[in-house]
Amino acid sequence: MADVENQWFYDPSTGEVSQGKTTGWENRMGPYNSREEAEHAIEIAKARTAQADAEDEAEDNY
Repeated sequence: MADVENQWFYDPSTGEVSQGKTTGWENRMGPYNSREEAEHAIEIAKARTAQADAEDEAEDNY
């Protein structure tokens, strides 16, 4: 795993992206490998949630 101070984080309370842990866990999404990736944190989270929901539904219908 890369050094956390060189990784990127998204703060959903402000919409800001920062390098390194600059806020507490309650206002931090990440880590991400690039600034661009962190800027899309909400979209990434939505996609991961949709995928997990689909997997849960498939298991429920098994």
